Amino acid sequence: MFQVKDLVKTYRPKKAEPVFALRGVSIDFGETGMVFILGKSGSGKSTLLHLMGGLDVPTSGELVIDGKSSKDFSKEDFDDYRNTYAGFVFQEYNLLPEFTVYENLALALQLQGKRADREKIRESLKRVELELDEKRRPNELSGGQKQRVAIARALIKDPKIIFADEPTGALDEGTGSAILTLLKSFSREKLVIVVSHDREFAEKYGDRILELADGRIVSDSAML
Repeated sequence: MFQVKDLVKTYRPKKAEPVFALRGVSIDFGETGMVFILGKSGSGKSTLLHLMGGLDVPTSGELVIDGKSSKDFSKEDFDDYRNTYAGFVFQEYNLLPEFTVYENLALALQLQGKRADREKIRESLKRVELELDEKRRPNELSGGQKQRVAIARALIKDPKIIFADEPTGALDEGTGSAILTLLKSFSREKLVIVVSHDREFAEKYGDRILELADGRIVSDSAML
């Protein structure tokens, strides 16, 4: 379903030596399950997630999505991939503060070229236990509630893959555990890929753990 083949990402700052963020990473993913990507700061894990999500382009290498290579993608193909195939959850939530919870989800649908379906929005909020909070704005929510809105916003697109970049990084341990329990429940029907620095969480919730160091995969373990 989803493959990463020989991804290389090199940054070339002005008047400085090149920075090799990824050095030929290849991974085959299943259609469902919760995969954690671990690594120290600077290991390349967030770079890998951004490339897999189509938020950045590699220096070389490719994604293979349902048999189609990203090398053959047009700009419109990449837009469609980001807007429809992939859902995103970030550490800082990325909610629009001037919009209500409902309006943040409605915008996600509109970016897909769809109308703001009230029932679909309410169903997505119900799945993250926020169905009573649709009229509130982000500044009225706790960190855990904001992350639930972000998850609902990803789910409403009905993506095949959810990419989560440090989704518990700004949360306390108990709230973070609740967020990962929620994501784990969705991994029964979708592929959920989580970038994290927390090995304990990865071992508790992950079906598979990939570890990066210096831009390379150094460990790939299935969890029993």
